[in-house]
Amino acid sequence: MAQKIGWIGLGRMGESMVKRLTQAGFGVDVWNRTRSKADPLAAYGCTVVDNIIDLSGCETVITMVSTTKDLKQVLFGEGGLVTGAQKPKVVVDSSSISQEGSAEVRRELEALGIAYLCAPVSGNAKVAKAGKLLMVSSGPKELYDQVEPYFQAIARKCMWIGEGELARVWKIAHNTMFGVVIQNLCEITVLAEKAGIPRHLFLESINDSVLGSMYTRYKTPVMTNLTFDQVTFTPELLLKDMDLGMSAAKAHGVAMPAAAATRESIARTVGRGYGDIDFSVLLVETARDAGLELTSENKVISDGLEAK
Repeated sequence: MAQKIGWIGLGRMGESMVKRLTQAGFGVDVWNRTRSKADPLAAYGCTVVDNIIDLSGCETVITMVSTTKDLKQVLFGEGGLVTGAQKPKVVVDSSSISQEGSAEVRRELEALGIAYLCAPVSGNAKVAKAGKLLMVSSGPKELYDQVEPYFQAIARKCMWIGEGELARVWKIAHNTMFGVVIQNLCEITVLAEKAGIPRHLFLESINDSVLGSMYTRYKTPVMTNLTFDQVTFTPELLLKDMDLGMSAAKAHGVAMPAAAATRESIARTVGRGYGDIDFSVLLVETARDAGLELTSENKVISDGLEAK
């Protein structure tokens, strides 16, 4: 495992995951469409390359991009990772993309003799920084065993759940629940506040009940203080994932009425012009629908993500 790792995609998640690798002693060569986002990682020992194809000499390259189109572009587009004479042996993708798109990528890579593993994650950049991600993988088991040390450096837990694109199904199901939970948490928080319960007290009580989770806890400071500029995930990205969930439900013949209603709520929020802001702004929109204007409670509250 002494070979350098290549990394493509340094958004909020990618940057935090790369830092975990460097802290574990792995060498990482990185590329990002916007070079200025990659340059700070040089201070952590990374080599910042000018072109994607410069990573082709790395045995394993990990990608973390936004869409299937983005993944195909960085792999197969002009100057893409696998377009030169030299090619990596392994590509690991941690993006949130469709099962069908992932299968297409697998076919193209394997036709070139390149092994492919899906490895999406549960968590945001803060969770990644704290070393509390979950990584769920699918593809050849022997390939998973080969790259598992990288995953162990990044995440608190890593799992192999089967062959092919099963990890994509897991991620789609996961993020669909992600949307439904935040929608419901916003609804019940507005109900409690409109009835007279201070928002921070209600959220604290939920966190300490059987319904509480890492998710509800790390959203509590943002929802209490309305600090939506501290972005972990945007409404537009959540809408993309809800659409993937509804598409998968149709393909597999599964009714998901709660997810369908949530998808429409998120679409409305996106339609109102929310862009690069945290998706928990759904709380404000839910409150307005109930005739309630929220204000920050200015409370110092832990998000439960202290780095280990």
